[in-house]
Amino acid sequence: MLKRSKLALGCLALALAAMPASANASSTFWQCAPFARMFSGVQLFGAAASWWSQAVGKYSRGGTPKEGAVMVFKAIGSMRSGHVATVSQVLSDRMIKVTHANWSGRGQVEHDVLVMDTSVHNDWSQVRVWFRNLHDLGTHSYPVYGFIYGKKAADAAKADAVQSGDDADDSASKI
Repeated sequence: MLKRSKLALGCLALALAAMPASANASSTFWQCAPFARMFSGVQLFGAAASWWSQAVGKYSRGGTPKEGAVMVFKAIGSMRSGHVATVSQVLSDRMIKVTHANWSGRGQVEHDVLVMDTSVHNDWSQVRVWFRNLHDLGTHSYPVYGFIYGKKAADAAKADAVQSGDDADDSASKI
């Protein structure tokens, strides 16, 4: 298991090192799903919106953002395949940061992008996402299914529980 983790971390480090410092530095083009799979470790494939149903029986899902979890956007007219982004930091009950690809610029990767829950019931079913060209949150809210909790999210939840003195919740570790 340790050897496998080292291999995964090594692959991630190599992939991140290979990413261009700016979009003009290289012709690297990332789609959101392959990038989220590499960055989060969640091994799902196909259109981003389909990840929500594919996760059933493989990963835990829920409506609470956790570091390392994958946020799954629903498919809509402007995003026919949906979108996925990996939670990089939870700031508050209505603000998180994500790392994702192919949002503000075609094929580009953005790290620690601000996302705000705009849902009426504070359930992360609608969000606004930072848009680089506006230098602000985007002007539209996008529908979200929720969050898929892969191993990174489960490990982060366990670490938080240890720090707070609580028992770790094993529901986020189902793989």
